[in-house]
Amino acid sequence: MHKLLLLAFFSFLLSSCGGSKSASNNPSSKIESTSTTSNSAKANKIVSYAKTFRGTRYQFGGTTKKGMDCSGLIFIAFGKEKIKLPRVSRDMAKVGKSISLSKSTKGDLVFFKTSKSKKSINHVGLIVDSRKGSVLFIHATSSKGVIISSMDEGYWKNAFVGARRVM
Repeated sequence: MHKLLLLAFFSFLLSSCGGSKSASNNPSSKIESTSTTSNSAKANKIVSYAKTFRGTRYQFGGTTKKGMDCSGLIFIAFGKEKIKLPRVSRDMAKVGKSISLSKSTKGDLVFFKTSKSKKSINHVGLIVDSRKGSVLFIHATSSKGVIISSMDEGYWKNAFVGARRVM
């Protein structure tokens, strides 16, 4: 019985990257921003900072170069620009404005359900480029760490739930 519980716990950790650390954010609260730079300039800074974590290994709940999970990457990238987001992906998916993928731009967020057994969003990425119908996003995967992927990849296309603009 103990081994079964342990196996179930580790399965949960590997299938989710929502993170476990909370920043005491109310998902329906307004996003705070103190910067006066344009949204486009902010998006460029957020994406540039997120890219500095490429190659960082995956760590559940991680927010540093030593280890990072998907929502941790988004949380700290936006936080560097003084934009407060919830810490977990399913709560991030409740903030901002829902947009179609075809209208998405650099700095928007994309959300996924990567587990058939879970009914809630458990993965988030940050759009780094969106042109001519091709969307690239940076995210942290449990198998490869922080990487850039394409929405054209079948896995991500099938797991896609929605996109949101938070700036």
